[in-house]
Order: sequence, then structure tokens, then C-alpha cells
Amino acid sequence: MTEQQRPEKKETSCCSGSPSIPDKPSSCCYTSTQPNPKPEGIPSCCEGSSSICEHHEITQQTIEIRVQGMDCPSCAKTIEKSIVQLPGVAEVQVHYSAGKMRIKGDAPNQDVILRQLKRLGFTGIWPEAEQPNTQTFYVEGMDCGSCAQSIEKHLRVLPWVDTVNVHFSTGKMHLVHSGTTAAIQQEVAKVGYRATPRHTSVSKSPKISSHLLWVGGAGLLMLLGFISDLAGLLPLAGPVFFSLAILVGGYKPAKSAFFAVKNRSLDMNVLMVGAAIGAAFIGEWSEGALVVWLFAVGNWLQTQSIERTRTSIRELMELAPAEAWVSSSSGWIRQNVESIAIGQRIMVKPGEKIPLDGIVLEGTTSVNQAPITGESIPVDKMPGNEVYAGTVNESGAVEIEVTRLEADTTLAKIIRLVEEAQEKQAPTQDLVDRFARVYTPIVFILALLTMVLPPLFGGDWRDWLYRGVELLVIACPCALVISTPVAIVSAIGNAAKNGVLIKGGAFLEITGKLTAIAFDKTGTLTEGKPQVTRILTAEGVDEADLLSVASGIEEGSRHPIAQAITHEVDQRNIGPKQGTSHRAWVGKGAQATINEEVYYVGNEKMFEGLRVALNDWQTPLKEWQEIGYTPVLVGTDQQILGLIAISDSVRTTSRQTVQQLKAVGIQKVVMLTGDQPGTAHHIGSEADVDEVFAGLLPEEKMEKVQEIQRQGHKLGMVGDGMNDAPALAQADLGIAMGGAGTDTAMETADIVLMADNLEKLPSMIRLSRKALLIIKQNIAFSIAVKLLALLLIVPNWLTLWMAVLSDTGAALLVILNSMRLLRDRK
Repeated sequence: MTEQQRPEKKETSCCSGSPSIPDKPSSCCYTSTQPNPKPEGIPSCCEGSSSICEHHEITQQTIEIRVQGMDCPSCAKTIEKSIVQLPGVAEVQVHYSAGKMRIKGDAPNQDVILRQLKRLGFTGIWPEAEQPNTQTFYVEGMDCGSCAQSIEKHLRVLPWVDTVNVHFSTGKMHLVHSGTTAAIQQEVAKVGYRATPRHTSVSKSPKISSHLLWVGGAGLLMLLGFISDLAGLLPLAGPVFFSLAILVGGYKPAKSAFFAVKNRSLDMNVLMVGAAIGAAFIGEWSEGALVVWLFAVGNWLQTQSIERTRTSIRELMELAPAEAWVSSSSGWIRQNVESIAIGQRIMVKPGEKIPLDGIVLEGTTSVNQAPITGESIPVDKMPGNEVYAGTVNESGAVEIEVTRLEADTTLAKIIRLVEEAQEKQAPTQDLVDRFARVYTPIVFILALLTMVLPPLFGGDWRDWLYRGVELLVIACPCALVISTPVAIVSAIGNAAKNGVLIKGGAFLEITGKLTAIAFDKTGTLTEGKPQVTRILTAEGVDEADLLSVASGIEEGSRHPIAQAITHEVDQRNIGPKQGTSHRAWVGKGAQATINEEVYYVGNEKMFEGLRVALNDWQTPLKEWQEIGYTPVLVGTDQQILGLIAISDSVRTTSRQTVQQLKAVGIQKVVMLTGDQPGTAHHIGSEADVDEVFAGLLPEEKMEKVQEIQRQGHKLGMVGDGMNDAPALAQADLGIAMGGAGTDTAMETADIVLMADNLEKLPSMIRLSRKALLIIKQNIAFSIAVKLLALLLIVPNWLTLWMAVLSDTGAALLVILNSMRLLRDRK
């Protein structure tokens, strides 16, 4: 066999020195381009074969990797030519459109291939490294909803991006992808925006300076152009300066417009670039430059203004410190909160922020809980009390046992819920978005027809082209699209900082439309903690002795009435009499032996069973029951020693809250309770509610809610978020009390009052109604500006710069109007 006939031979470790055919055919590692049945140099593993080792094709690996950074087909060719020369690579196919590279060869070296790709300016992702990565980014620079759509469309076509959602109102982008953070940032930058991973500090200074530099440069060039025209300098000096101003000021919009068109998106950048090109085409260089500059200035002002609304809730993230003093075997050490486990002991000094949720173990202090609950007055804390991350320790040093990890703290849940709420679209926003999707293409088509049809019938093509360009500018309903989301984000952010969680724009709208409020009684209008209200004793019996006996009998009981008596004894510093032979009478009371005599505490039924005369006590028993007290008799089997009245007191703020609700326009305030009518009507009278429905089972409460709704009312139900579930679910709006530390309330209710601050309710309704008013103002103003611009085109009174000013100016005024909700402190 000649040298030319010798088969190509490739040997790998799988067959080197193999004396026979391996167990697996794929191990036979020789191939040939010649059909010689007995080539020289073939070891015994292939001897006797009628052809050159047909199994070798199986041994060559075929690996498909993803390549990031390709932006044209020539990139694919460059990669192919480079990678095919690497050791172990037999064949390379690069698919530009899919962003994939298929390599065929004998065990190609992963590190070598990825390194070579990096040298060429691309990023490769090996198959086993492709793990779906869920990330959230903050996107800076978006000033209207179409910006978010352009980013979404650009990223969705990338093969390594699974899902992407961009929310203009919050400036956030959620992604599931198998790429890298740098690759995502690079792709977003191509569209003209800046993406920063969440939990990374967002530095705006470089971006602001850069943007202002471009805007300032365009403005200076435009000014030189006007001076040249006025001074009558070289004929071309003005157009040259104006054209340079268009290039400098229009660079970013043009870049964004390119990717918008590429992804079949019709945003403001496309329309503005089209307007500038049209103005230049008909020789209106000065107006084209003014259009670009006004758009750039307005764009920057919009971006800065709307960033203030987006960052309103991000300020909450900075409340909790990054480190804490942690107890260790070597003493107190500083440790990152992310590495602190449940059960560890931390110390918080006066003036420091509490880093994690926990229980106070040692020390007493007062804590400012305003960031979490909205309470303006610091709350006293002592051993056994719960504290929250992000609150401020104002006085004494305390040691705390950690009860929640950093990601699960009440503050973290508030941030997560509010961010989710800000991304949920309200019904009004859905309606506006649907209108915008129809309005923009209609006006765009109308603009094209205006440019083409009249000149065909003898019209001045310059005049009609100018009018068509004006229509292009008017075609983008930026101000209208942002009229609702910016107001909602502002209102929800303001409410969150004041201790009220509103779960979305839909619930904000419903709150503003409420006409009736239904309250649960216990724990809502009342304190929810029964206490001793009055004491009546028999002749010769001291109040302290009566309470001491009652406490001795009830000692150890978890019944609310027993705890109310025990609490009263503790408050008066009275020691309970020690009892023995304790016994509980279900539904009646309890007994115990004190000083070798049996004493009883209970209701009328208990003493009637003991045949104890109650004649002298019937009058106070009846009177107390009528005003809502729960009477507790104390005595022996021979006589009654005294009577203790237990009641759940009305909150000090309940009556004022109900009156304020009526002042803000709530037409009907009712109370729904399962308690007895006497108690219910007494509480209802003190709270000044309109109607009281007592003795209701949970399903009966739901029926009452339905009955009020059938009367034409929008009803909000206020409860604790756990009880009365059917009524809360049936109501148009479910409002939970005391959500701080109560996971169920925070997760299930539509609105959560983080503290037991009932007085926040009227403020919340007032804020919601103000938000609805501002949304209506924004929509009305946006539509009016567009209609006025369209009308001015007919007599040819509208200029191109006026069209731009009407669009960007209207958007800016809508944002500033919405930002009034951030400053609302009522």
C-alpha cells in the first residue's frame, strides 16, 4: 500500500494497545477514508473486519454549546474557522440565529474551546453548565411602557433566555435563563438601557453624567447652528452643526430604535428617529435638531422623575443592617446577617437598627417600629416580646434570640409583597394598555397615508411629509400609558412606608370605591383581651381577698376569663391564695380547696347547681349582662362572696375611626360578631357603628356580607386575617389587622394593617381615592393633549417641536402629578 493509500488513523486512549475487540463497539477508535478491508497498522481489535471499523463514528462526540455575543452571520464564520483548528475537533457548525455551536470530534477539550471563544470576543456555555438561573434586574432608563416591550422582545429571541418579564412601573426585569449576568447586561445595553442585578447597589451618577454630556453636547451644537444662521456665516455651517446635533443627541434613541424595529416593536424611539430623518429629508435641519434635543431633555427628565417613584420602596431594603453582634465562644463578634442561623443570640445596642426578627431574652428598651407598622410612638420591649428587623432600638441594650432567617423576616416579606403588588396591573391600566395597542398603529398608518396620498393627487409633498412626521410624533401615547402605573406605584409605596400593605393596583382601586365597611368585634373594634372591669363584693368581703381567692382557683388555667382575673391580680400586686384539689366544671367554672374549704368561681348555672341563693345578686347580674359584661360569681356552696365583671374593652381609636370613615364618604358601618346580643350592642354603641349583627356563625356572617352587597354597596371586611374566612373572602375587599408577625394575615388578605392601628383605615381610603382622582386627571390630560395636537395639524398650526414638546411635556407632567402621592402624609 502506498503512502497515499494508507488510511487516516486517529488513536485515543480507549484502544491504544488493545489486544482484542473491546466489549463495547464504540471503543474501536480507528477510522479511514479508504475502503481497504485490511489496512496496515490496524491492531487486532479491527482485524477480520470487512471494512474499516464502522463503529468509530460512534466514538466521536457531538457536543452542542451555546454562544453569546454573536450579532451577525460573519461572527459564526469566524468562530467556525477558529474552533475547527483546535485539537480533538473534527467538525464545527455555528448557527447564528439559534446562538448555538455544534462540535464533532474525539473528546474536545472544554477549557481550550471556551478560552478560544473568549479570545474571539464571545462567551460559550458548556452543556453541563447550563443551569436555569432565575434573576431579577433593575433596568435604568425606561420612560414608557414601550421601552419595556422592546427589551422583552429583544431578550425573548435569545435561545438561552427561557422567560423574561419587564415591568416599566417598577423598573424591574425578571428572567429565567442559562446565560451569565454579564451577558444579560450586555444584551440590555444593546437596546439602550442599563441592567443592574438585584441586591447590587444601583449607582446612578455615571449614567446621569454621561446622559447629560450627550444632551449638553447636542444642545451646544444646536446653539452654534442657530448662531451660524443668524450671523449669516458659511451657507453650510448651520446645517452641519444641526446635523451633528442630531447625531449626538439622537445616538441613544437611534440605537434603541434599531433594536425595536428588529424586534417588530413600535416605540417612541422609532417614531422620534423617523421624525428626525423626515425633518432632515425635507431640509428642516434646525427643526430636526430641536426635535432630537427636546426629546433627549424630556427623556432625561422623565427618567429621573420616574426613578424617584421606583426607588421609594427600595429604601426599605436599606433599613436592616448587613451585620450584627453575635454571641460566640470567644465573645461578641460581628457577623454577616445572611450567615446567622435561627436560635443564635444577637445583641443590639442603643441607637442601632435591629438586624433580624427575634424574641428579647435580656434587657428592656423602647423600639421605633414605624418602618414596619407605621406606629409613630416607640413601643416598650422586655424579655419575651417580639422585635422586627429594620426597627430601631432607641434606649437600652438588648439580647435577642433570632427566630427568622434574613430572607424570611417580616421586613423581607413586606418588601417582597409590595414589589409584587407594584407589578400587578390595575383594571384601569389594562384598559389603557389595550387602547394604546390600537391607537399607536392606527395613527402610524394615518401618518404614512398622509405622507403618500395627498402628493399623489397634486399636494405639496414637502408640506404633507411634514404633517406626516408630526403625526409620527403624536402616534406614541407615552403619557397615557404611564398615567396609571406611576400613580399606583407611588400610592402603594407611600402606604407601605406608613404600615399599610396594599396587595396590588386592583385592590387600590377597590379601596377607593368602598361605600360600606364591616368590622369583626373581637380584636378589631375591641382590644381582644378580656379584663376585669368592675367588682362587687358581699358585706364584709374585701376586693383584694375576693380576687386572691378567684386567682387561686383559676391559677394555671388558659381560659380568657381566668387569664383576665390573674392579670388583674398581678396588676394590683396581690398574691393568689394557694389552692389544692383543682377541678374544672365544663361550661360552668372551676373549684379548688383553699384553707381546707372549697371555693367556686363560675357562672349562674354552677351556683344554681350548688343550690346557692342568688336573689340578692339578680339585679347586678341582669344589668351587667345587658351592657355587655360577662359576670363571674365567686363563693362557696353556702354563699356568694362577690361578683367580678369581665369585658373586652373597646379600642380607644374605634369610635374616632368610625367617625372618620363616615367623614371620608363611607355610607354604612356595621359590626358582625358571634358574641351575645347584649355585649355586641354595647360595643357597637360605644364604637358608633350604624348596625350590629350578633350571634352569627361564620356562614351567617358571609350571608350578611352578601345581603349588604345586594343593597348596592362595595364592602370592605375588617378582621384578623384568620377568623371569619368566609366573610373576608365574600367581601369586595379583605382587610387584616396586625399583620406584623402574622404570616397568614400577610399572605391571605387583600390589604394588611401591619399594626393594630385601626386609625390607618380612613387614611388608606383617602389615599386610594386621591390615587383614583390623579389617575383620572392623568388620563384626561393625556388624551386632551393628543386631541389638541391632532386638531392643530389640520390648519397646519402645529410645528414639529411643538409636537415633541406636547408628548414629552405631557409625560413629565403626568409623572410629577403622580408623585404627589409619594408626598401625601395624611
